[in-house]
Amino acid sequence: MSLCARRTELLEELKSELKGTEILITKTDVSKEEDCKQLIENTIEKFGRIDVLINNAGISMRALFEEVDLKVIKQLMDVNFYGTVYCSKYALPYLLKTKGSLVGVISIAGFVGLPGRTGYSASKFAIRGFLDTVRIENMKRGLHVLVAAPGFTASEVRKVALTGDGTQQGETPRNEEKMMSAEECAHRIVKAIEKRKRELILTFVEGKLTVFLGKFLPSLLDKLTYGHMAKEPNSPFK
Repeated sequence: MSLCARRTELLEELKSELKGTEILITKTDVSKEEDCKQLIENTIEKFGRIDVLINNAGISMRALFEEVDLKVIKQLMDVNFYGTVYCSKYALPYLLKTKGSLVGVISIAGFVGLPGRTGYSASKFAIRGFLDTVRIENMKRGLHVLVAAPGFTASEVRKVALTGDGTQQGETPRNEEKMMSAEECAHRIVKAIEKRKRELILTFVEGKLTVFLGKFLPSLLDKLTYGHMAKEPNSPFK
């Protein structure tokens, strides 16, 4: 197993828990192409093959577009979208050899625009379009491509979300205890990889129903989305 992150100390903790599993850790900033290339090279040097690539790195934001510094939008695209592009680019030749799985973890924000999160939604829409296209390009070569879209999941993503000036939000505006756990989300994604699904939309109301309304009642979904997000504490819009 090959793992990467900027905070490798957290990966070391995970490694100590997964006794009996051979784990390679590479310090990686996915917004940097060279880091992503090195990650893949290290993985091949250690294991000789790649069967599954899961693109899960991501950051969020919380600010009105008219008030956001454009550097925030760029940072989200660099991490969320280009991180997926870079890792996928260098892993693709090896995934084609093994007829493996290329996975991108997006969000329901990749199906509906979330107010106050323009850069986040834009990056997730972009990942979905990118991976759908890679799937079609390689449909006769045995490559499996999965786009996984969790609903609201308990994680650090809202605590470190960027505000309009690029500083971290510092606290979550939502009750994390009522959300799907990261462990449950990961379990569902693994099952979808095993079944070689093309798309995984998690949770019924925030996930499947949202996508359904987006297709058939988009104006209603706009109103519901606005009202839902406006209820957050200190929402940037009302």
